Amino acid sequence: MRVRARLLLLGIALIGVGCGGAQTTSSAAELRLQREDLVAVSRSLLSLRAGVAREVAAAKKAWPLIADGLPAQTPASALPSVTAAGRAAASISQPRLFDEAQAASLTGPASQFAGQFRTFDGLSTRGWELIGAAIEEIEHGSPTGGRFARDNVALYINSVYDGHFTLAQIGKQLRLAYAKLGGPAAFGSALSQGEIDALSSAYSEAAQRLHPHPGVRLGS
Repeated sequence: MRVRARLLLLGIALIGVGCGGAQTTSSAAELRLQREDLVAVSRSLLSLRAGVAREVAAAKKAWPLIADGLPAQTPASALPSVTAAGRAAASISQPRLFDEAQAASLTGPASQFAGQFRTFDGLSTRGWELIGAAIEEIEHGSPTGGRFARDNVALYINSVYDGHFTLAQIGKQLRLAYAKLGGPAAFGSALSQGEIDALSSAYSEAAQRLHPHPGVRLGS
């Protein structure tokens, strides 16, 4: 169905070269496709809320222990908390629609939201994994390995923060995109204002941002 729609859009665009009246039809068809894509991405984001909430809960528990870097004596609770956050992040099953290859076919703002979620998923999963590995190296590795891990852990800490910051932008941007594409009158039962409100809350700065801001930089 999506392939046929895109072929139709291409045909309309080609007709428009020789027919001035085709421009309005093309714009309407493109708008319709952007709405369909926004509905599909929103459905995926709705289905991901529980998994994201588990990762956020684990992240907020671990974050205060590592936000300012790894102290000389790492708290005993740091590694278990970081490991739990990493497992929660890895357990999020990113939909195929958000894969880079699949998302390339999305139109309008839907493409941006898929990319933002993919960025969060990658930075969070890999960041927690590497923070955990750094703690292991500091506690059980060689002195040289421990120094290297401590010198570079800031990169991983900031990656986790950046991932959550990116995710936190989806809610307000999704609300704006929904309104721009016509709001409830245009989407009808396919995507309600109530569902947009729920997504705006789930993917908001209040829900997703980590506090405090990271207090460590690479090389510090």
